[in-house]
Amino acid sequence: MSGQYVAYSFYRVDPAWRRLPIDERAAGKDAFVEVVEDWAGRMDALRAYSVAGVRPDCDFFLWKITERYEDLGELGAALNGTPLAAWLETPYSYLATTKASEYTSARKARRIVPKDSPYLVVYPFVKVRPWYALSAEERARAMDEHMRIGREEFPTIHNHTTYSFGIDDQEFMTAFECDDTPIFVGKYVPIRTALDALDGAETRARGLAEA
Repeated sequence: MSGQYVAYSFYRVDPAWRRLPIDERAAGKDAFVEVVEDWAGRMDALRAYSVAGVRPDCDFFLWKITERYEDLGELGAALNGTPLAAWLETPYSYLATTKASEYTSARKARRIVPKDSPYLVVYPFVKVRPWYALSAEERARAMDEHMRIGREEFPTIHNHTTYSFGIDDQEFMTAFECDDTPIFVGKYVPIRTALDALDGAETRARGLAEA
């Protein structure tokens, strides 16, 4: 396939992990960080986002972008080899690809390039049946208006929509990078910061430094 594979893996840590000795937790996080930082140089993008304290079903997620499908499995295997993986579950995992939109004149898929915005809103998207009952012209008019409003009224929000039809349950994976938002999102952070939020290590260290 030409283009990019885009995947989102959401992780939740077992609360029992927080009862491990500090040194054991730190070693587990170090190994996980090492894998993520190593793979970040091999893929188009590999970014961590924290949702700690925001949702009960996940603590952080990884946004993975690569032209090589095998990267996703190899990265997953490498992460599974770390001590922390024994304490993580994956409540959600989504896969999509880039392709040219049927609603624009583009003939090639637009590359997904993160913009370094502090937040990322991610959700799987499925259109309801009445949408497909509309004529192609009506759907095109609606999408033209949708895109116009996005460009003109929300210029700081970057749309990274990808396509899942045939490879996952949803039709699209919609991701918006933005500077601020009124709904819950993942906050872009270094992978170590995301992991330190799992057991409050960063807060504890900051408190000791201020004492």
